[in-house]
Amino acid sequence: MLTRLAVSIDLGGSQVWALAGCLALLVALTVGVGTWAGLGQGRAVLTATLRAVAQLLLVATVIRVIFTTPVLAPLYLLVMLGAATFTSGRRLRAAGGAMPAAGTAIAAGAASTAVIVFATGALDWTARSVVPFSAQLIGGAMTATTLAGQRMIDDTAGSWAEVEGWLALGATPRQAVLDLGRRAAGRALVPALDQTRNVGLVVLPGAFVGLLLGGATPFEAARTQLLVLVGLLAAETVAATAVTTILARTLALTRPAPS
Repeated sequence: MLTRLAVSIDLGGSQVWALAGCLALLVALTVGVGTWAGLGQGRAVLTATLRAVAQLLLVATVIRVIFTTPVLAPLYLLVMLGAATFTSGRRLRAAGGAMPAAGTAIAAGAASTAVIVFATGALDWTARSVVPFSAQLIGGAMTATTLAGQRMIDDTAGSWAEVEGWLALGATPRQAVLDLGRRAAGRALVPALDQTRNVGLVVLPGAFVGLLLGGATPFEAARTQLLVLVGLLAAETVAATAVTTILARTLALTRPAPS
């Protein structure tokens, strides 16, 4: 049922004006309350909203082309993987080889999960299913990679005396930061675990709401949301484990600056 999320909807003139009016009021509410509270984020809200509008219109156009020309789907996912790698690798630049480590971790997490989902037939092997689901996995793997990598870098810098002590006892660089990496990976998974544990109790996730708004039955929406949630948990676990394992090989060679 994930395909229903990817169906393009052509908005009529009245819908466009209703959307524009709603967004304007929401932005006005956000900026107004922020200004009253002295948060100083009015400009950031306007910039973020304008970027979101432009980016989503562009993405919608690109995905519409992909649905009519499925052969372009791998290219689109590769571009997305490259952007995710750059984003995460830039945040982990305090560690050597950050870009390759981030790219490998994100690709491993997203690919391993996607193979299981589509090989078992849980989702159809079509561009309308592969593109949105794989995009979710890449985004989740990127987040886990960044969180785990940053935490490991910061913990290594803060516990450098402990790391040097292990090295003095004859431990390899990987062994010297192994426990730090394990803790970093575990903490990076807390958001995904909490979201999966509390789904339906604290919040209705995006895929579930989107399917309901698109006309799917509650059970169809629940089925797809389960695939998304558990798939993200798997992808993020693989990514967090991979990036901390890769960084452990060199992170203890030179004291990193805090990320």
